[in-house]
Amino acid sequence: MTKPIIFLQRPFREEFIDKIQAIAPAYQIKTALTPDEFSAVEISVGWSKEFHEQLLAANQLKWVQALSAGIDSLPLAEFSAKNILLSNGSGIHALSISEHIIGVLLGYYRGLYQAVKNQEQKNWGHDAIQYDQLAGKNLLVVGTGHIGQQLSKSIRSLGVNVYGINTTGHPAEGFVETYSIKNLAKIVPGMDIVIGILPGTDETYHIFNSDIFEKMKKDALFINVGRGDTVHTKELLTAPKEKYFAFAALDVFEEEPLPKESPLWTLDNLLITPHISGMTVDFQNKFMQIFLANLKNYVATNELAVNQVELQRGY
Repeated sequence: MTKPIIFLQRPFREEFIDKIQAIAPAYQIKTALTPDEFSAVEISVGWSKEFHEQLLAANQLKWVQALSAGIDSLPLAEFSAKNILLSNGSGIHALSISEHIIGVLLGYYRGLYQAVKNQEQKNWGHDAIQYDQLAGKNLLVVGTGHIGQQLSKSIRSLGVNVYGINTTGHPAEGFVETYSIKNLAKIVPGMDIVIGILPGTDETYHIFNSDIFEKMKKDALFINVGRGDTVHTKELLTAPKEKYFAFAALDVFEEEPLPKESPLWTLDNLLITPHISGMTVDFQNKFMQIFLANLKNYVATNELAVNQVELQRGY
C-alpha cells in the first residue's frame, strides 16, 4: 500500500525534513511529484495554482498548511465542500510588519522622506523639512489579530495611544479600547493614524473608501499592510486632491505588481512599498513552529492545534 504523502511546495532545510519525518513516520515527504503521486497527497504545505486541479481531483487531500497569513487566493469553497482542513501562517510576520509600520511612521514624522528628496537634489533644505512627534498620537489598528497585537506591544513603548477595531469590538490585549468594525466611520475622526491589517473577505472588500477617508483628520496618516482589496483604490486617489488626510503608505494593492501606468506612482504624499512588510528573518524556523505543532496534533487526532482557518469566514 502506498504511503500517504506530505507535499512540501517550497524547499525546507534538512533539519526540518528530519523533524517532519520523526513526527510522521508513516508518511512520505516529497518536494516534487510525478503525475501518479498526486493521488497520495494527504497534506500540502503551501498552495499553488499549478497543482490545484491535480490535488483536488484525487480526493485524498485532508489538510493544507498555508505559508502565509492571507488565504483569500485559495479555493476556500472547494476546501469546505471536501472537508479539507486549512491552517495559515498567522503570527509569523507580526514582528516584521510591526517594524515596517513603525519605520514608516518615524520616517514621516521626522521628515526623513523630504530629507531623501533633498539629498537627491543636493539641497540642504533645512527649513523645508516638516517634523512632528509620534509620542502622544492616537493610533487605530483595524484588525487586532497577531500583527495588530504585536504592533500595539511594540509602539506603545514610544508613547502612542493604541485603539483597535475588530469584528465585534471584543477586548484585545494591549489596546486602550476596542470597537466593532461597524463603528469604523465613527472612530476614525479622532485618530491621528489609521492602520489597515484586515484579511480579504466579502465583509472587508473596499472597507477603506471615500466615506472613511473624508472623515479622517486633515493631518492624519493612513497605512495599509492587510490585503490590497480592502482599499478602494479609485477613491483613495481622490483623497490627496480633496486633502482628506496628510499621508498614506501602501504595501499591498488590488493589482500586484502595481502597473507602471497607475496614477498612485505620481502622488507626492504616498509611500509605495512592493509588498515587503512581511519579509521575515528566519522564516523557516518561525513557520515550522506552527506546522510541526499542527502535524503532531494531526497525526494523533486528525485535528489541528493552531491557526485553523474558519473556511466560511475566510480567516
